[in-house]
Amino acid sequence: MLTPLGLGCWQFSNGKGMVGKFWPVLRREDVLKIVQTSLQGGMNWFDTAEIYGGGQSEQILANALKEIGSPAADHAYIATKWWPVFRTAASIKATIDERLRLLDHRTIHLYQVHQPYSFSSVASEMNAMAELVKQGKIKHVGVSNFSAQKMREADRVLQEHGLRLASNQVKYSLLDRRIERNGILDTAKELGIAIIAYSPLEQGILSGKFHKDPALVKSITGPRKWASAFRTSGLQKSKPLVDMLEQLALKYDASPTQIALNWMIHANGETVFAIPGASKVHHAEENVKAMKFSLTDSEIDHISMISHQVLK
Repeated sequence: MLTPLGLGCWQFSNGKGMVGKFWPVLRREDVLKIVQTSLQGGMNWFDTAEIYGGGQSEQILANALKEIGSPAADHAYIATKWWPVFRTAASIKATIDERLRLLDHRTIHLYQVHQPYSFSSVASEMNAMAELVKQGKIKHVGVSNFSAQKMREADRVLQEHGLRLASNQVKYSLLDRRIERNGILDTAKELGIAIIAYSPLEQGILSGKFHKDPALVKSITGPRKWASAFRTSGLQKSKPLVDMLEQLALKYDASPTQIALNWMIHANGETVFAIPGASKVHHAEENVKAMKFSLTDSEIDHISMISHQVLK
């Protein structure tokens, strides 16, 4: 059984490739401590992808798990993703052995189509994924960034193979609630598909640290510093929500980050999982502590209301 939070491993890209430059290069010792802290805190799964540094994230994660060598590390669940852009579904089977090699031949418990854009149909992709399940190379099939309609199509095709769509990984946070309006969340609940929320902290905005010290924005490496949420106007807009998170943080002896993550994993029953990243050890410590308490229903509702007001 998966813990409600897993570790997102985009930041293990080692500065390689187009998306890898989004994060600074992490030292091996820091990666090791981040993974170890996550495991010791109770997290039991990790989400990576082929596009994260062209396999660098997969390899760095596998190396860290091997070096830790604990029962928790040995039995950790792995989710990774196939990059579909400018490719056909044939590439799913053609590249799976490379995924397994970079992951040190660990079991791929969840293999996801990273984007809905490719030269092949959803049906072709799901047929290829189903073949990998039959071959024992992966355990479950997921998608990422799929619309409600494409989720239904993927699930329908997999059912022809006696399988079901396990998950849809999408952007979801208190500052981005589009999946509640566009049918994705409702479809997930209807079909029993898990939502895996990426950027659940809106890349650090919900921590409140940029509101306390806007000068920190200048020290961000990579393109995220140019996002509208990091501008002065964006920080002013989200301040009422961050203030609310800080008030609840005092009550629970927690942090705004932990309150935001706790809302994420409890506001929709057991449908939503989240994959916060960690580029520093204290980020990993923050993540795992978010699973140690539960907000009340009224607190969840109040956070939701403030969030909706901010997003208007």
